Amino acid sequence: MQPSHNACVFIVDDDASVRDAMAWLLRSRHLMSESFQSAEAFEAMLLENYSNSPTPFQPACILLDVRMPGQSGLALFEKLIDNGLAHQWPVIFLTGHADVPTAVDSVKRGAFDFCEKPFSDNALVDRVEQALALSRDRLALHQQSAGLVSKLNDLTERERDVMRLVIEGLPNKLIADQLEISVRTVEVHRSRVFEKMAVKSAVELANLLREV
Repeated sequence: MQPSHNACVFIVDDDASVRDAMAWLLRSRHLMSESFQSAEAFEAMLLENYSNSPTPFQPACILLDVRMPGQSGLALFEKLIDNGLAHQWPVIFLTGHADVPTAVDSVKRGAFDFCEKPFSDNALVDRVEQALALSRDRLALHQQSAGLVSKLNDLTERERDVMRLVIEGLPNKLIADQLEISVRTVEVHRSRVFEKMAVKSAVELANLLREV
């Protein structure tokens, strides 16, 4: 499987009938899915497709069985927390009645939700759609942040000094005094900062940095 820009639901469950039923249910709501029979198979896909890009560009969520032969869903979830994927790709646990307390604890650890088997089809897909929407929002914010970091890295050390004082609201004369440079030099650096950061005012610049 190659990574896609389209949203995807990853189904990780050792029961083939559950995987097939999930995939059919998601197709009925026009949602794309990929199925894996074990945590190890899912990890192999991650290693193949995302080892060079720890932050995915594809919105997704994970339907994850709590108990599976080999590596459990809980053990996989811990790894997803460690590498940040559980934040970018919300996890919905699939659990039997006996595992509900464990699933509740996982929600407290950062899982998006859990669904007890047998589950309500409509309720589950509704939660999947909400998880995908959250994934889109988080990835968009990450991309915005990455773009801002790139712009900040393009600033010279002096431009960063001027930017910091501009954000504090200091006029050019006081900035010049603090940095022991001429007002004209401040004006040049200020102009370059605005150009590189793609803003037109100090207020816009401050808001950009605050939001991201």
